[in-house]
Amino acid sequence: MTSEFKNKTKRKLSDLIVDEVKRLIVSEELKPGDRLPSEKDLIEQYQISKGTVREALKALEVEGLIKTKPGPGGGASLTEVGTEPASKALRNYLYFRHISPEQLYQMRKLVEVEIAVSVVGHLTEDELSLLRKYTNQCSKKPSTEEEQRLQKIAELEFHNVLADASPNPVLGFFGRFLNELLRDLVVLKKAYLIDYYAFTKSNVDYHYALISAYDKQDKTQVRTLMGEHMCEAEMHFVTLDGEISKKM
Repeated sequence: MTSEFKNKTKRKLSDLIVDEVKRLIVSEELKPGDRLPSEKDLIEQYQISKGTVREALKALEVEGLIKTKPGPGGGASLTEVGTEPASKALRNYLYFRHISPEQLYQMRKLVEVEIAVSVVGHLTEDELSLLRKYTNQCSKKPSTEEEQRLQKIAELEFHNVLADASPNPVLGFFGRFLNELLRDLVVLKKAYLIDYYAFTKSNVDYHYALISAYDKQDKTQVRTLMGEHMCEAEMHFVTLDGEISKKM
C-alpha cells in the first residue's frame, strides 16, 4: 500500500479509492466515456484486494459516476451525472424546513438575474424558439384546471431553458434546482387549482420582453427586466400562497 494511503485516517479502503477516482476526474479533467484503470491495475497501484476494488467500483456505480461492463473488453467507464439526483436530494431535505415564498425568492432574485445575464449572446435559435413556445403557451387564459397546471409548468420551463444554456454550470444547477423546488411547491400544494391568471399574465409580459432583449443582446435591459420580473413574481407568489393557505 502506498505511503499516501497509509497516512490516511482510518477510513474504509474502498472509500479512499472512491475519493481517488473523484480526484482524478477533477485534476485530469476526465470526460464521460473515459475508462478507468482495470481492476488489476487498481489492485497493483494501491496494493489492495480485489474485493476492496470491487466495493469501490460498486459505490461509484451507485453514485452514478461510472458504469461497468463485464467480460472481455469490459471494465469501468465514466458517465455524466445529471442534475436530478442532487436536486431531488436537496429538495427532499428542504421539504422538512417549510420554505417560505420570501425565502425562496430571496435566492431566485439573485440567481435568476445572473443566469439571465450570463446567457446573453449564448442562446441558440432552438433555445430562443423554446422560450417563445413556452411563453406562447401561457399567453391565453386557461379554460381548464389541466391547462392551468401546464401553464405553470411552462412558465418554469422558460427559466430552465436559461439555466441549461448558462455557460456557468454552478449558476445553471442552482437555477434549475430553484425552478424544480418551485415546481414541486406548485404541484404539491395544487396551486394551479386557484384561478390567478394575473400572475401568469405578468410572467408572460416579462418573458416576451426578455426574449426581445435577448434578440438585441442587450445585457443591461436583460438584467433590469429579470430583476423586476423576480420582484413582481415574488409579490404574486406570496399572494397565491396566502390563498392556498386559506383553502387548506
